[in-house]
Formats: sequence, structure tokens, C-alpha cells
Amino acid sequence: MKKLFLFVMIGLFLLSTLMIAEEGKQMISKETIAKVKSSLLEKYGEKEKFRIEKGVEQAASLWIKEDGTVDDFIQFCGASFVPLGEEFDAIFARLERDNEIINGYMTIITQELSKPIDLDWGELLPIDTVFASWSPAAHISDDFFNNKIAFFLRLNFPYYPLSEKTKNEQKWNSKDWAMARMGDGFLSRVPAEVNLKWQQVSTEAQAYIYDYKFYLGKLVDDNMKTYFPEDMVQISHWGVRDEITARYKDKEGFFKQKMLFALMHRIINQEVPEVIINKGDYYYNPISNKLYDKDKKEIELTREPDTRYAVLQKTWESVTWFDKYNPELNTHIKRMFEAAREIPEDVVEKLFIDVISSKEVRETAKYIEKQLGRELVPWDLWWAGFTPGGDIPEEKLDKIVKEKFGNLEGFEKAIPDILIQVGFTPEKAKFIAEHVKPEAARGAGHCSGAAIKSAQNLLRTHVPKDSIDYKGFDTAMHELGHAVEQTLTLHTVDYYALQGVPNTSFTEAFAYLFQDQGLKFLGVASEKTDKDIHIKNLATLWNAYEIMGVSLVDMRVWRWMYDHPEATPAELKAATIEIAKDIWNKYYADVFHAKDDSILAIYSHMICYYLYLPDYPMGYVILAQIQNYMEGKNIADEMQRMCKVGLVTPNQWMRNAVGEPISAKPMLKYANEAIKFFKK
Repeated sequence: MKKLFLFVMIGLFLLSTLMIAEEGKQMISKETIAKVKSSLLEKYGEKEKFRIEKGVEQAASLWIKEDGTVDDFIQFCGASFVPLGEEFDAIFARLERDNEIINGYMTIITQELSKPIDLDWGELLPIDTVFASWSPAAHISDDFFNNKIAFFLRLNFPYYPLSEKTKNEQKWNSKDWAMARMGDGFLSRVPAEVNLKWQQVSTEAQAYIYDYKFYLGKLVDDNMKTYFPEDMVQISHWGVRDEITARYKDKEGFFKQKMLFALMHRIINQEVPEVIINKGDYYYNPISNKLYDKDKKEIELTREPDTRYAVLQKTWESVTWFDKYNPELNTHIKRMFEAAREIPEDVVEKLFIDVISSKEVRETAKYIEKQLGRELVPWDLWWAGFTPGGDIPEEKLDKIVKEKFGNLEGFEKAIPDILIQVGFTPEKAKFIAEHVKPEAARGAGHCSGAAIKSAQNLLRTHVPKDSIDYKGFDTAMHELGHAVEQTLTLHTVDYYALQGVPNTSFTEAFAYLFQDQGLKFLGVASEKTDKDIHIKNLATLWNAYEIMGVSLVDMRVWRWMYDHPEATPAELKAATIEIAKDIWNKYYADVFHAKDDSILAIYSHMICYYLYLPDYPMGYVILAQIQNYMEGKNIADEMQRMCKVGLVTPNQWMRNAVGEPISAKPMLKYANEAIKFFKK
């Protein structure tokens, strides 16, 4: 999972419309705007008409009394507009450098101050949250409007809404795109205190989730029998889910899965005892919901008081503070889909529903039932059998990983070899590895990308102390995919303004691609046969099926919060459970032979990651296109070619990458071919 801070900030600040200052009252009149346009056109000619008309209007829309008089605005435009040519190119190059310095060092400061929250440094101190919630970038917008840099950008680098970017996406070259992305900045005047308040809420929500862990060795059945190692601690939902996945070849696995699945429901319903969260002092039966002391005597249970939903509600409230600064995209939902992702919400929702209601999903379910020798149960959402080596017990994989790496430092030393196996030259593998730093995460794991070429991408994965296990390795391989993409898109794009990929879904696709290489590097999986390729395509569909339902819950819960601003945490909990059950009954109950399950509400991302979840299934859609295009090709060569394109619109990126826009049809097509293969 990619680090969320910069991604969410894009959703908050790179808005698809210009803000009108003073609560809708524009200081600069239409007559003044026309006068300035006419003056600049007379001076620079018709060839600059488009830039002049857009630039003057956009700068005028943000000018307020504190910026100066109307005459000051007229003088500013006359002195600050730069026609295309050598001087403009020199200024553009200087802005590229300045932006890298500002973004790069602000990112480093944020990363360093957040380390006590992000990394496994032991108990959190109160001061840790205070520093992590402070944003060094909070005043940049205010400062750059005050010193007129923001107005200079608005005047000289026109902002293009998504409709115009889409119209021009196949015409623009890389410099055109870089100039357009330069124009995406400083579109609003959000007060610094609002930015700081939002950052504080975000940090507190992440701290809550990162410490939401359970001592699985303290879970018991009705006979007070324990099933997991005494020292096994797993974070929810990530670690608990992965433990379910790991138990398929365990002789007691079915009951262990049932026990963990019950724990998940207790979390969703807020029935879990508050005293067992991140503590190992009590025994707990999640199936019967009974609590026991250290002597295994039953004691009174006090549940967590709807904290999960109170935190979610607070994250929602924190982004509504930005709504009034955007009269067009006036919800976080719109900003995330139309500005940050540049894919409209209704398009994403339809794509998800088309996939999860497809016959290919149901045929894949029949294939899994045949492999299991039984009907599916709800936790088979996380069946591991598609993975080459997925039939190997988790304990054996842990041993292989431990012997191969020893600890996280051993994994770091192996990164060049992993990259060479993927297809990178030794020189390129060394270069990328030098820009990746693995660290032990407090949470499940993420990659915090560099924003300046001299910095490293911080690869975080959750590992046992002074060791490494298979779960940690598997997550590290996923995050390595992010780190490689971030290194390539920072160092190889033509312009700094184009660093990155269109949205997080694309970097998730590369993360999945690398994760798929993990067992091969361990020597567990052999070279792919036709059968393996078909299994891989079924796996991509099944993984998308699981996370698409979760994402639909996330999307609809956010809509519900906007529709019910006065709701209590208890009401939000009830609504979330109802939404989860509704989506389950429509698209999952027939597959898993069970109605009214709320499990799609378990993902921790919902609580602190601000509508991040839809990027995962979109990542699988993109993966299906990229992965099958790469079949038989050198992954490293293709990835370098694709990443060099940089930050264009999603569909244009895909056209450059595989020759066609984003579509779920390839995923369903390849899955259908796999189904036919296994029916022979």
C-alpha cells in the first residue's frame, strides 16, 4: 500500500474548478478582466490568446482584498505574463527545480516526523502524535499567494479541467502535459489552520488503526483450548485476514478460520472487548463472545464503545472542512474520483458491478469449490490456492524466508538479486536498490515514496522483531513494486511535473506484479506453464471480486455520511453494517451460500484512509491488462517503458502502455479462457 499523505492531499487540493474568494464574491470585475486581456493580447498577439484568456480569468478568481487593489492586479498581470519562448522555457525549468526542492524536503520532514507512528518503535508517546500531525507544508498555499508565486502560476500555466485534459490527451507531448500539470497547483485558498487540523485528525486515525492488534494466542474455544502460538500478534484487518489465508493446509485450519472470521465480525459490530485490543492479558472466545482472566475464569465483558465508527466519522468531518472552498467539486468523493483519480465515480462503480455480477466470477467459484471439495464459505474470499506454492503450509514458508534472509536487513541486501530476476540489468538493479530503504512497520506496511531524486523510497513491512516471516516478505514484495515504480517515475520522466503515475491504481498494479514474483524468488514456484497463466488470470479476477465489494461498501458509506451529517457513531455503525449486508446479498450470497454477512466492512482502510480502497480493484483491472501484455516479454524493460510516460490521464497512460484504454473486458476475457481451459 502506498503512503497516503500525498495522495489524499491531491484529493484535497488539486481540485477540478477554481475557487472564488470571499465566499463567492469575486473582487476583480468582468470589465477589469476584459481590460487586462485586451491589453495583453495587444502586446503579445493572437498566438497567446488561449493562455491569456485562461490565465487572467483564473488569477482574477483568486484575488482578494489582501492581495492588493484592482490597479495592483492590472499591474501584476502586465508585468508577470510571460509569452512562450526562451524566457518562458527558462522559467519553467527553474520552477521544475524549485518544486522538486519544496516537495522533496517537505516529504522528508513529514516522513521523519511520522516515523514513531509508522515504524515499530514500541509504545507511542503523546508527543509522537503531536509532531506527526504537524504539517510543514500547511502554510505553503498562504505564503505563495502572499508573495504572488501562486498568481504567477495561475496566470502563466492554465488549469485544464478533466474534460479538457481528456479532449487533448492524445494530442499533447510530454512538455504539454508537464505544463498542464504545473497548472494543476494552487487552485484554492485553503487556510493553513484547516490544513493543520486535517493533518492532526489523519494522524490520530492512523495511530488508532496501527495499534489495532490482537494476541491470537489468547483466543480460545468453548473448552478453553488455544490454537495459535502464544506470541502471535496480528493487526486487523491485514494480519488477521492473512492468517485466515494461511490456514488452508492446516489440519485444524477450518476451525481456526472460523474463529478468526468471528473475531472480524466482533470488530465490525464493535462487540470485541476493549481490553484485548493490543493487549495480551486476557483470554477471549470470539465465537461465543466471552472474556476470561489469566486464570481462564469468565469475567464481565466491556465492548469497545463504537470507537471504530467515531474515528471514521471524524475523518469524514475533517475533509468536509475543505468542501466550501470548492463550489463545483464540493465533496471529498468528487475530489477523489474526478480530481485525484481522474475517473468519475459512476464509471468506477459500474465497472465494479459489471465484474462482481459476472458469470466468470461464478464459474471461478465453482472451480474453487472443486479444489476444496466443498461448498464455499464466506471466508473463502481469501482462498490461497491460486498462488503457485499456495498449498505449502505457512510454517514452511516462514522457515524458507527466515533461512534465505534472516531478517529485514537480509531482505534489503537481496533487493538487487530480486530485481535482476525480474529482468533489470545489474546496473539498473543496483541503482534502484540504492533508492529503496526497507523499514519495520508498526502497521501492515506501505511505501512512502521519495519526492526528490536524492532521497530514498521507504519500504515498510510488518515483521517479527529482529526477524522476517513469510507475511512480512510477501508484503515487502508488494511494497517493492511501489518503490520500483516510484524510483522509475521520479528518475526517468522527461519533466519533474510528470513524476508518478496517473493515480494510485497504477502503482498498485505494479505492486501486485512484484508480489506475484515472490514465491519464484524463494524457489517455490517454477517457470509458468499455460496452466499457471490461466490460474494467474483466475486469481486476478478473484482478488478483484473480493476487494470490489469492499470498495463499494467504502464508497456507499461515504455517500451515507454526506447524506446524514448529524448521525451518531452508533447510527454510522448500523448503516455501515446494513450497506455491507446489502452489497453482500446482491453480489456475494449466491457464491458463498450465505446471506446477510457484513464481512465486507472489515477493511481498516475505511477508517483512516479517506476513500483509498477503490484503487485496489482498479489496480487489478489495470494489472490484468498489463500482466497479459507483458506475457513473454521482459517485465523490467516493459515497466521502464511504461513508467517513463508519467503523469498523464489514466486512459492515455494505458494507451501508451498496452495500446488500449482502461477496461475490465480483458480481465473477464482472460478469466473466461481459463475457465474453458480447466473444463477440458
